[in-house]
This record gives sequence, structure tokens and C-alpha cells, in this order.
Amino acid sequence: MRVIAGKARRLALKTIEGQDTRPTTDRIKETLFNMIQGDMPGCCFLDLFSGSGAIGIEALSRGAELAVMLEQNPRAAECIRENLKTTKLEDNAIVMNCDVMTGLGRLEEKGHVFDFIFMDPPYDAGWEKRVLQYLADSPLIHEDTTIIVEASLDTTFDYLEEMGYGIIREKVYKTNKHVFAARKE
Repeated sequence: MRVIAGKARRLALKTIEGQDTRPTTDRIKETLFNMIQGDMPGCCFLDLFSGSGAIGIEALSRGAELAVMLEQNPRAAECIRENLKTTKLEDNAIVMNCDVMTGLGRLEEKGHVFDFIFMDPPYDAGWEKRVLQYLADSPLIHEDTTIIVEASLDTTFDYLEEMGYGIIREKVYKTNKHVFAARKE
């Protein structure tokens, strides 16, 4: 796994051993960032269920002003810190080693607002719905925030409209998909 483009292009990233994380492949990461590249410079990016930090690091490498990475697993959080040092992007990053719901509350208390929120929760466990419900009325997002959920192909998002979101786009891959959502105006 590596950084695809930007300041830290081609630098290798570490992941932790075992099944605790499921890194987004370089090919899927490249496709994702090709879709949002134009909005990266100067943005604030939140990476939930961050794993190795590869998504947040890619955002920083491509010009994000700030990337916050939330990861509950202490080994994975340490891996993120090591990857940030390797890429020399740690000055524009915050790593929070806590569960996602606690982290969201702490970020609200600090007054953070994000342009992009990416989440890659454990598949088929309902986390994306819980997080989207929390964010629906949260000051962490504004009317132009894009929320990107990486999910299994079987995951449905039929509840988004009743939560006040609209689907901007959906990109389906062989084994998973990205759903892009935003608050409806």
C-alpha cells in the first residue's frame, strides 16, 4: 500500500497484521480520489474507522489543510502515527485513538467542521447508519459537506432520505462500493 499522488506520492504505508483492519486497495483509493481531487486543496477531511490512515494521508498529500483520523484500535492508531511521520504530514493531522461516537462528540466540542467525511466501518454491522444519524444534525458538517461511505455491495442506504440526505453518486466495485451523500437543501 502506498500514497498515490501529491506531496507524499509513492511512499509506502504500513498496516497492522491480522484481520482488525481492511485497507482500501490502491486501485480503489485512486478511483475515489480522482472523483474528489478538485475539492481537496484547503479542505478539512475526517477519516472515520481510519485503520492505517491511508485515506486521510492521501487527502493530506493531495492538499487537504487538515485530516483528522479516528481509530479505536491502539495498534492501528500507532500505525497511523508512524505513517504520518514517514510521509512528513503529521503537522496537518490529528490522530484520535477512541471509538467513533466518542470522537465525533469531542470534535463537536472543539468546533471542528469538515468538508469531507470518509468512513470505512466494519461491513454489515450497521455503523454507517449510526454515524449518518449522528451527523444529520451535527455542526461537524455544513450544507456542502460530502460524506463518503465504503460499504459492502449488500449494504442498503434506503434510509438516507428520511435522515435528510441525498445520494450524490455511487461507485460500485467488484467487492464493495462508495456511496457519496450530502444534506439535502
